[in-house]
Amino acid sequence: MKKQIPNLFTLMNLLFGCLSVVSSMQHGVSIQYDADGVQYLDIPEGIFWASFYIGLAAIFDFFDGFVARWLDATSDMGKQLDSLSDVVSFGVAPAMIMYQFLRLSLSSGENGLNLPMVYLIPAFLLALAAAYRLARFNLTSSSFVGFEGLPSPAAGIFIASFPLIYWQSNADQFAGLLIKPWFNYAIILLVSFLMISKLKLFSLKVKKGPLSAHIHLIMLLLLAVVASLFFQWLAIPITFMGYIVLSLLFKNKIS
Repeated sequence: MKKQIPNLFTLMNLLFGCLSVVSSMQHGVSIQYDADGVQYLDIPEGIFWASFYIGLAAIFDFFDGFVARWLDATSDMGKQLDSLSDVVSFGVAPAMIMYQFLRLSLSSGENGLNLPMVYLIPAFLLALAAAYRLARFNLTSSSFVGFEGLPSPAAGIFIASFPLIYWQSNADQFAGLLIKPWFNYAIILLVSFLMISKLKLFSLKVKKGPLSAHIHLIMLLLLAVVASLFFQWLAIPITFMGYIVLSLLFKNKIS
């Protein structure tokens, strides 16, 4: 029975991933009206629930491993269940968010509402890349303590920040990019590539050692705090990019 407790946390991760998908579908592109009664297409503000559920999924994804180690209840089943849940919560759910932003960005063009489905399919590269990365991770038996390729939870949280920035932030310039097709396609390709790449990224776990051995983690934490104070939800993509840059700068500390 003790070994099933971490699995319950993992299943909660999966549940919130499913709820995120449903929220993206419910709050997709729809007809809105401005103050003068003029129609326009937009994503309802309620889509931020999709981001909220991905955030909750990430919390349970963190604690299932923590609980498993605390209870000494790790298992092969738990490892497989965790990856299956992550595919939904940090692969399919973020892909649905990008699907809706692609729809919005393409709808403003000529015949935007009647474009073939092929223009929207690239959004699901995120789900494919997450599945590939997680399968490769399950087959890896090296002693490498960092990450090889971008972790799917990090990718999912990065994408989940977009509805929050679009509706809940003062970052108008970045929000404006979210209605540009080229920007959405570029983000999809970049994040998908980072997940399936073999780029060495440092672990976010704090281990025993001198303070100097954790300077990269301290710098990332400071960046996250300062960015959140000044840039609200835009702090998430800023921290995301900082994580990539710091991993490249401190690659000698990744082993």
